[in-house]
Amino acid sequence: MRQWWSSASIRTRLTTWYVSTMCLMLLVYASATYFAVRHEFYEQLEDQQRDGRAEVLGASRAEDRVEMQLNEILVVLVLGIPLIVALAGVGGYVLARRALEPIDHLASEARRVTAERLHERLSVPNQHDEIGRLAAVFNETLARLDSSFAQLRRFTSDASHELRTPLSVIRGIGEMGLRETRTVPEYKEAMGSMLEEVDRLTRLVDTLLRLSRADAGAVPLRRKPLDLGQLVGDAASSLAVLAEERNQQLHLDLASGVIVDADPLILREAITNVVDNAIKYSPKESAVGVRVARALNCALIRVTDEGPGIPPEHRGRIFDRFYRVDEGRSRDSGGTGLGLAIAKWAVESNGGQITFENLSRGGSAFEITLPLTSRSEGSLSVQQVNDTKGEYAS
Repeated sequence: MRQWWSSASIRTRLTTWYVSTMCLMLLVYASATYFAVRHEFYEQLEDQQRDGRAEVLGASRAEDRVEMQLNEILVVLVLGIPLIVALAGVGGYVLARRALEPIDHLASEARRVTAERLHERLSVPNQHDEIGRLAAVFNETLARLDSSFAQLRRFTSDASHELRTPLSVIRGIGEMGLRETRTVPEYKEAMGSMLEEVDRLTRLVDTLLRLSRADAGAVPLRRKPLDLGQLVGDAASSLAVLAEERNQQLHLDLASGVIVDADPLILREAITNVVDNAIKYSPKESAVGVRVARALNCALIRVTDEGPGIPPEHRGRIFDRFYRVDEGRSRDSGGTGLGLAIAKWAVESNGGQITFENLSRGGSAFEITLPLTSRSEGSLSVQQVNDTKGEYAS
């Protein structure tokens, strides 16, 4: 019985519950009615016997007549209840079937949705009833899946393209080396070029591995209180050589006593990627600004450059993996299009946010905000924060 009940359809279970409840209610009602009528009949019979001084024979006949009437009522109730229950069962089944028709319709539409047809949506006749809300939630789920699958396909395509390029270069260099005999210096030059591409592949694979582990939540965070100004200063100093090669000036304005709880290695990687991005995209003999400040309940890291800025059509995707505003320029400089994606993950994993804006004078500014700890001394007002931004925007 339990197995049948668990495998029965919803309409069958609804009908069974409906019929069972109806039977119980009718039995209670019929029993109450029968005993109430019986009690009333016998009270009337007793009253007639006391006022009318009826003979014993007449009283016996009256009692037989009452019993006969009660039996007739009992027969009507016994025969009527099954008929009423049967009609109620049929009606309950019809009502359950009609009530569940929208679910059958949703099920038939959902069967058409596959991995290749995630763009399709379920029809929602009435958005305000329970079925409509269920369909709306299902459509929202489909939209998220469609976006995730599209991002996965784009990521796979971009990763394949990034891996194919150095592999093609290595293959081309090898084929040229085997095509004819060359001198030892030429072979060394070819091997050096191949090793450069191997290094590029190694960095790309290591970065992809880190991102996949980050997505799976397998990168452990070792947070501890740290001085943000000191961390940013160390990261920027390690990139000073790159700025010198391009005759760029690296302006540092680092407030002291700005303490945050973060993983120093992961947060430093975010800062390094953002500053490195600013150096790469700034023209030669320009300035790159790096500032650390306090504002209310957060710490600010603001990195500005004098580059071309970010066109409006690219602003929504600059943190996407493998996305480049300038394809050729990024690839020539050794970039993989993963720096800002890693920076975004590194900042958010430490409880912060990263944003960007184009400056009015040209160039762009990336801003990282992190929650302050209780050890940070003082805080900037909102007006001071705006003044901090204005100095680099002017």
